[in-house]
Amino acid sequence: MACGPLAFAQDDPTGGDPLGSMQYPSLREQTIGKAAAKFSDAVVIKGPAFADDAMNVPLLVDARGLSAVGGGVAHIRVAVDRNPVRQVLDFEPLRALPMLAFRIRMEQASPVRAFVQTQDGQWHVGSTWVQAAGGGCTVPGATRADGSWSQTLGQVQARFFNNVLEGSRRLRVRVMHPMDTGLVAGIPAFYIEELQLVDGAGQVWWRLALHEPVSENPLITFELPPQAVSGLRLVGRDNNGNRIDAEVGG
Repeated sequence: MACGPLAFAQDDPTGGDPLGSMQYPSLREQTIGKAAAKFSDAVVIKGPAFADDAMNVPLLVDARGLSAVGGGVAHIRVAVDRNPVRQVLDFEPLRALPMLAFRIRMEQASPVRAFVQTQDGQWHVGSTWVQAAGGGCTVPGATRADGSWSQTLGQVQARFFNNVLEGSRRLRVRVMHPMDTGLVAGIPAFYIEELQLVDGAGQVWWRLALHEPVSENPLITFELPPQAVSGLRLVGRDNNGNRIDAEVGG
C-alpha cells in the first residue's frame, strides 16, 4: 500500500475538506461536475456563527481576491452541504464586482460553500460553518402563512448607496416572492429562477440564477462600477413563468 501525504489525500473521504464534511465530495460533484476544485483563502464567505432565524441566514461572498487570477471571475456558485436542496444560486458578475450578499434558508447546521470559477476554467472554493436552529427549509414563509404573498408578488424595491465600498456603487434589490421550497406539505416549489440587470443599450451587468433555499422576498446586494448608468432595469422570471420587470434608478 502506498504511504505518505498523497496516499492520505486519496484515502480522505472528505476530499481534503478543511471542515471535514463527509458530504463535501458529493456536493462538489453536484455543483461543478467532475471538475477539480482547490480550497482558497481568496474566496471569502461569511455567515453568522449561529443563525437565530434559520429562514433568514445572512451570507456574504467576496471573490475579489481572484479578480487578477485566470482572467477574472466568471461564476460564483453557492451551495450548502446538509440542506435538502443544496444548490442556492449561481452568480455571473459580468460588469459587477465578484461579490454579493443575500439571505438563505438552512435546515440544520452545515458548511456553506462558494465555488468560484475563473475565466480560465479553474474552480476555487471558500467555506464557512454556520450553526442553525434548524427547520428553515421545511416551514412556510410569513407571507405564505398569512396569504399576503399574492398581493405583492413580483414587486421590486431597489436603491443605490454611494461611497460604501471604495471603487464601487452598491445596489440593493428586494423582489417580493414567497420562494417556496416545495418541502412543505401541500405547497409546491415556487421560486424566482433568474434575475439580471440590463441597461438601456441591452447590455447585461450581472446575471443570477436562484434556487429554492434563497429566503422569502429575496434581498440581494451587489457592487457595481462607480459611475451612474441610466436606463437600468431588473428583469427575470420565476419557475411558474411570472415575469419580473422593474426600472432601477441609476
